Amino acid sequence: MDIKTARSTVCWTQKSAAHYNRLQTAPTSPGVCTFWLEGRCKRNPCRFLHEASLPRNVYHRAAKLSMPEDGPGKGPESSVVNSANSSSRKGGDSSIEKNPLTPQEKVCRYWISGNCVKGDACPFLHSWFQGVDFAMLAKLEGHKKVCTHTGQCVQVINLRGEVGCFTCEGPWLFVGMPNTVKAWNIENGASYDISGLLGQVHTMEVGNNMLFAGAEDGTILVWKGGSEADPFQMAAPLRGHTQGVVSLTVGRDRLYSGSIDQTIRVWDLHTLECVQELVGHTDVVMSLLCWDQYLISCSLDQTVKVWGATEGGSLEVVYAHHEDHGILALSGMSDGGGKPVLLCACIDNTVRLYELPSFTERGKLFSRREIRTLQTAPGGLFFTGDAAGMLTVWNWLDFPKNQQQLPHSMESC
Repeated sequence: MDIKTARSTVCWTQKSAAHYNRLQTAPTSPGVCTFWLEGRCKRNPCRFLHEASLPRNVYHRAAKLSMPEDGPGKGPESSVVNSANSSSRKGGDSSIEKNPLTPQEKVCRYWISGNCVKGDACPFLHSWFQGVDFAMLAKLEGHKKVCTHTGQCVQVINLRGEVGCFTCEGPWLFVGMPNTVKAWNIENGASYDISGLLGQVHTMEVGNNMLFAGAEDGTILVWKGGSEADPFQMAAPLRGHTQGVVSLTVGRDRLYSGSIDQTIRVWDLHTLECVQELVGHTDVVMSLLCWDQYLISCSLDQTVKVWGATEGGSLEVVYAHHEDHGILALSGMSDGGGKPVLLCACIDNTVRLYELPSFTERGKLFSRREIRTLQTAPGGLFFTGDAAGMLTVWNWLDFPKNQQQLPHSMESC
């Protein structure tokens, strides 16, 4: 019974870029304002372009313009809100320069806890989100339940153990638990316990007809699709990380893994060999995402890093975006107008929405507890799940019915 890879279909508008190891740098467009790319253009109107849809080599150009040799710079930031939430770091100086948020840009912490007594007179925001292009549909309580788009519970599964992660692929539901992965086929009711792991399973991914599971001992276990009688056949494990693997994503012919050891490893999906180790984060690499020809990573070190290909085919950091807090999860989708938007869940109980490639802030989502997981769905829907077990349903306004969505990643890098 083969593992179907339906999730590899791109929901973002795919571009016909070559694989990143054959990427060629396009010529720089002279029409874009270089001061705007650095986030400091003060002309209104400006005779140069302030475009969100920048040329394909935007990060290469932004890095050249705004990143000194001894450290990253601010990069292309055109939003006042975005500038307030970003930091500028130079060399070994760890200080953070930031502008204070105005009251209406900050949610009322008393309202969040349900006991603000000022009502309409409160100068702070009384809302679960800030932004104009999306809305909250519902809050669904009960994190052990499986919910449909109607918000009604359709099934409860008691696994009698700690769930580290889960993923769906075709008819299969995979749940990562200590020392095992449980698999259910929702079409015929078949279930399997896939053994061979050591410790808690933190993350899983499906690609090239294989199931990958990252465990706390730093190993990535691999199972290939087999026969109907034995649908999961173990392949050679992927070793290299020195601590637990907590994030996986697949892009074209590569598997990317992020670890507590602060590194990212790039694996060839055909040979299952490590072809590159990416070093740049200074804390746990919590989430990975492919977009266009870029790999995007986030970490508890308060940065989102964009990795692009050199002329030789290896990956390097071409842009770094800074937050004021550690980042727990990433996800991506298109808004109602088809523009790519990156969702970043931070440990300050917020989710930031940024339009790519400019990292212009589109809005914020607020929660009582930190958002641990992000998920997108067809029809402009997206979901946030927090540490208290609250699942919140959101949607983009005026979303075209015929526009396809990518439910998990942007596999075009």
